[in-house]
Amino acid sequence: MSLADRAEATGAPAFVPDPRLTNEDLAPAEKRNWKVFDLFAMWMSDVHNLGNYTFAAGLLVLGMNVWQVFTSLLVGFVLIYIGMNWMGRIGQRHGVPFPVVSRISFGVWGANIPALIRAVIAIMWYGIQTYLASVAVNVMLLAAWPGLKSWTTHSFLGLDALGWVSFVSLWLIQAVIISQGMESVRKFQDFCGPAIWLVMIALAVWVLWKADWSISLTSTPHPVSVGEQWRQWLGAIGLILATYGTLMLNFCDFSRFAPDYKTVRRGNFWGLPINSTAFVVVSVIVTAGSLKVFGTAITDPAELVAKIGNTWVLVIAAFTFAVATMGVNIVANFVSPAYDLANVWPQKITFRIGGMISTVAALVVTPWNLFSNPTVVNYFLGGLGAFLGPLFGVIMVDYYLIKRGRVNVDELFDARPGSRYHYRKGVNPKALAAFLPSAAVAAAPALVENFPGGAPHSWVFWTARAAPPPPGTVPSQRPSPPPACPCPALPPPGPPSSPPPSFPATTSGCAGRATRR
Repeated sequence: MSLADRAEATGAPAFVPDPRLTNEDLAPAEKRNWKVFDLFAMWMSDVHNLGNYTFAAGLLVLGMNVWQVFTSLLVGFVLIYIGMNWMGRIGQRHGVPFPVVSRISFGVWGANIPALIRAVIAIMWYGIQTYLASVAVNVMLLAAWPGLKSWTTHSFLGLDALGWVSFVSLWLIQAVIISQGMESVRKFQDFCGPAIWLVMIALAVWVLWKADWSISLTSTPHPVSVGEQWRQWLGAIGLILATYGTLMLNFCDFSRFAPDYKTVRRGNFWGLPINSTAFVVVSVIVTAGSLKVFGTAITDPAELVAKIGNTWVLVIAAFTFAVATMGVNIVANFVSPAYDLANVWPQKITFRIGGMISTVAALVVTPWNLFSNPTVVNYFLGGLGAFLGPLFGVIMVDYYLIKRGRVNVDELFDARPGSRYHYRKGVNPKALAAFLPSAAVAAAPALVENFPGGAPHSWVFWTARAAPPPPGTVPSQRPSPPPACPCPALPPPGPPSSPPPSFPATTSGCAGRATRR
């Protein structure tokens, strides 16, 4: 049912949406068939990846014990759960994706600003994540067929022949999934999430068996003072908030398909505080077990799998890690730019076309070269990624505290002067006045080298700064860029956003390196 048909069916005056602002993908969702398990599986697809494993393992290496890692990340995921419910309620209630939600605060044309910022970041990380998944595929191929090593001797545009085969293959698989629309995305993530659990549980059982079913939950490979442990505990919470604050911004892209708000809350509950914390616990237990078995904490699951000494176990694990990376890639880095690009030119760009534009752009930028360039990752992607927190702050405060949830959905598709969300020439200057200064400050940890150690807490601080403003104004908030994993391990896959400031090093000497959306 179109917007005009819906208006007529409810007895309201006929409304014809502006074609410059709508197509069937941006209009309120008609099919609300996402169940609790679908949202739960979405979170499994997003959380179950090497990046989160390495991040949790790195906290153990830095001086926290198992119980401290568990409690800090549980608190972080509970706070993320609350934020996701806020954005999820908007999406479920009005049935529109993130760029349309942005029109409430930024105006019908001004919404392109947050949409394009989110799109550029997601496209870059889409390519990087595909490359990281291809690295896992390379491990699998070389383990099964050692003769393929000859394919790694020559390179083109910075990538060897085997790397090209793996990357293009994964790129094509994702393109096929994406070309089928959101229903295909839903079915794929229903598979990806549980798959990695099978490998992780099997790995945990193997490590515990090797450790005689006895590991310490209170010891750490690098003990630090109580004060430092508390600092790291609070820092871990802040880094979790910064990491998932990216998807929190556009979670309405998924919640719009839920039949009711109860479904959103239940899916988020099982997927975030429960599933995410459980994954962290398993990751840390495996790392603690490796410390007892091998005398050193192994933070790279691929390295740990290799120690099993079975080629086919390595192949299966590498395949699973690749699938998991594709899962988080599609959830965190594809859906958003597909909608964002569609919002720029709805008459010509649909969700599918926007998705294909994103995939092609992710190939053209040669992501392996981007990922190997610290300047691009830290300054360009880091700076842009830091803008996402202030956007979330502006939208949340404006929707819940200023507009009190009162939104006329039809007028979100009305570009006539004088319409509710036209503001000034289609742009809300008050939203920009709130966003731009806070975004400039938010980018500081990403752009200033050796930023003070309080960077992990900046997301929380700027959330608090988004306090109710005087009537008619729109406040804002700022996060720190997503966290870097504090361990020297394989580059963790993670979704779009920005690389964060390194987690404080301890006596272990770990400098920290990671990526996240």
